[in-house]
Parts: sequence; structure tokens; C-alpha cells
Amino acid sequence: MTRIHKRFGAVQANDDVTLRVAAGSIHGIVGENGAGKSTLMSVLYGFYQADSGEIAIDGQPARIRNAREAIALGIGMVHQHFMLVEPFSALDNILLGAEPSWHLAAARQRVRTELQALMHDTGLQVRLDEPVETLPVGERQRLEILKALYRGARILILDEPTAVLTPAETETLFGTLRQLRGRGTTILLISHKLKEILALCDQVTVMRAGRVVLDTPIAQTSVDALAEAMVGRRVQLGRADGEAAAPAGDALLSASGLQVRDAHGVLRVADVSLTLRAGEIVGVAGVSGNGQSELLDLLAGLSVPEAGQLELGGQRFTPGRWLSPARARRLRLAHVPEDRHRRGLVLPFAAWESAALGYHRLARYARRGWQRRAAMHDDTARMMADYDVRPPAPELRSAHFSGGNQQKLVLAREALHQPQVLLVGQPTRGVDIGAIEFIHGRLRAMRDAGGAVLLVSSELDEILALADRVLVMAGGRVTGELPIAQCSEAALGRLMAGVM
Repeated sequence: MTRIHKRFGAVQANDDVTLRVAAGSIHGIVGENGAGKSTLMSVLYGFYQADSGEIAIDGQPARIRNAREAIALGIGMVHQHFMLVEPFSALDNILLGAEPSWHLAAARQRVRTELQALMHDTGLQVRLDEPVETLPVGERQRLEILKALYRGARILILDEPTAVLTPAETETLFGTLRQLRGRGTTILLISHKLKEILALCDQVTVMRAGRVVLDTPIAQTSVDALAEAMVGRRVQLGRADGEAAAPAGDALLSASGLQVRDAHGVLRVADVSLTLRAGEIVGVAGVSGNGQSELLDLLAGLSVPEAGQLELGGQRFTPGRWLSPARARRLRLAHVPEDRHRRGLVLPFAAWESAALGYHRLARYARRGWQRRAAMHDDTARMMADYDVRPPAPELRSAHFSGGNQQKLVLAREALHQPQVLLVGQPTRGVDIGAIEFIHGRLRAMRDAGGAVLLVSSELDEILALADRVLVMAGGRVTGELPIAQCSEAALGRLMAGVM
């Protein structure tokens, strides 16, 4: 791609970008949210047309006006938010738009045979007859890659492929990508996770403000160098040298004997007890799916346990009279959910509407049943200024902000009302390095102001950087509790595997 320019109104998304990718390599593309990475790849895939510039595939000029033309040139793209029809089977998702004949029964059988051979060759195993809505996230991702390869992709674009994967699923994906590289597939990998870029890629390109600021072989760079190139300054993500755990104060939330089952009767939280004290961040580490999400739901009042009790704000709650989300807010407990799209925002809403969700009945925002939109709008503008939400546009739809700015908006909403207890799930999932640094700083500030923060994260680096004390969950149980001074990736990893 040579001298690519792409503008959206006043925003220059790509500014004279040149990108050269060697055949049969894994090439990383990194940068903050809004740096122009996804726009550049969308130009390559035909979603957007460049205002100027040239594209060449295998040395031959290529004009790519839409995704169909990109696919015909052997380019495939797996988006951060999967492009799958959830009620359809995995097989029908692959078949959709690529039907080899009008006779669907015969087409399905032909495609099934071809896919079984492709799965055998690549190791991308997918249950073809299962509805997509029942498949775990890792299998959905394999399905997306398989769909692209079935259409003949020789150049594969992956946008934040590990954002929603567990560590084990990430390792499986990396093994698949290395195998595909060995077969001659060229892979373009957009990611915020710099350690993953260093572990997997052959070359990396860094973008900032729509331009390429660094292009280097992986062997000649480091995490610190990439982070500084992305942000334009030195970035502090880990725990500062000599930083000790904060001294804890009075208990603000206590839970004991919590137990809950899912719809199939499987025990998801088993006899879990914990205490959150003023002036501390308590991390909950564990591989996703080991009860952390269910624990957050219980503490936030989104589900009711079959056993256990909770004490908050001087009140005691039992299964027959459990905490509700509205009562939680009145008792100064706030919740930043793990999935900002499904639970944190209403994507078609304007930012000012999303910024009032859950608090819209406060006297400041409502009078005699009527919304006070001016107050909501003013508070949103203040949140955006305080939390560096870009663009600072309260009228812009929530869906039109980048993932990092959506996350900052949700965190700003929950912090505005000065909670004593903050429950945070996966606060930096799919978020760029500059936003990670900012969000970590805000969580520390809440702790230092005397609040209690419960941090659930699948990123061990994040737990080690923020927590004063760490609980580890495996199989729905707490398998260990350690002060941060005794924590290491190895020690936490053993507990995550259920080794007491």
C-alpha cells in the first residue's frame, strides 16, 4: 500500500501511509485507538475507498472497490466483532454468500466435504452443525478464520483477535497462525497487546494520528519502544518501583458463602467469601469462565444466589431479600461491566443518553417524570473532559466511539457519583495502551480517595500492576488469596490451575 490518504470529514484517518508486507509473514500493526489501523485495513479489504494512493498485490496493481473484489484477490478479514449470523449453524455461516449451487442440500454436502479437509489441514476444528450462538468465543473465531480460508484467502487480516480470548485460547490461536504462516499465508495482525506482537510477528508497523511512525523487524524492538512510538511519550503501565500495597481501612463490602448455579444446574460460584476494604484494590485472577463473571453479577445485584449473604452500607442481604442494582447505587456501589456493548451502553443512543443510564431517575436528571436533558448533556461534557473521551461530542452515537473511548465513558459515568465501592470487569479489554494507562490511573485515584475497587481481569499483567491483594478463582471456588508482595505470574498460574 503506497501513499494512502483517507479522510472522514475533518478527520484525516490515513495520512500518506505506506505499508509493505512480505509474503508468508506475520506483520503486526499497532497504534492507539483512532490511529488509523482499522481504516487502513478496511481500505485494503474494500470497505472504504482511499482518497488517493495505490495498492499492489504480488507486485501487480490492484483496484479494490468492495469486499467481493478483495476476496477475489485472496484477501480475507476477521473483524474484532464477529460478522456471524448467530441463529445459523457454523456450516451455513460459511456457506452464506458463497453457495456453490442453488440446490442447498447438495451445496451443504459439498461444502462440508471441503471444510473437513480444510479443518484437517489447518487444525481449525469447528462443530459445523452447531448454531453459532451456542459456540464459545474461541470456536467462533476459528469459524471466522475458516470462513476466510474457505473463500481462498492468501492474505488474512485479523483485527484484535485475542481481545475476548482466554490465555489458553490465545495460545491455540497463535499455534494456528504459525501453522498458516508455514503454509504460505500472509497475516496482518492488528493488536493492542504488545507482548503478543513480539511473540508472534516477524515485522511491526506503528501508527500514530493516521501516519506510520515506526516500521521495524521484531528482533530490533521492545515493548517499551513500541509503547513510546504509539503514544509519543514514555508510558508507565506496571507498578512503580518500590510501590507497596496500600494500607487497608474499614470493610465496605463483605460477602460470605456465596453460591449460584447456572440455567443447567451447574455450580458456577461455590462457597465464595470476600471482603473489600477502604483504600484497596482487590484483584480477582483466573481463566475466563471460572465464576468471576457470576461473582460480579451477584455483588452488583444482577443475580440472586441460592446461598450466602452480603453486607453493604450497614445493610445485610440474603437470598430471600437480595440487593438490587437500584439499591446498590443508593448504597454507593457502582459497576463497570465486562461487556461494554451488551451491558454498559446502548450503542444507538447518543453519548449523553448512555452516560445517564442507571442514574436517569436522580433528581438532577429527572423532575416529575420528565428528563432534564440539559443537565445530562452538561454532565456528559464534563465526563468527557475529565476522562479524555475523544471526540468530546455528547451528541455522537455511542457506537461511533472507539472501544477505548467507550470504556472511558462507562467508567466516567460510574465514577461521577463518587461510589464507595467500584466493581470493575475486564476494564481494558480491547483498549489501546494510552487508554490503559489512563484507566489504571483513575482506578488508583479511586483507591487513594478511600474507595474499594474489585478488579476482575484475565490479564495477569493488569492484576500485578494494580492490585494490593489478589484472589484467584478456579472452578467457581477461591483457590488462593495472596498479598501483592507474594504474587508472581508463576504463583498465580498455579492457583488458576487449581493447585492449592
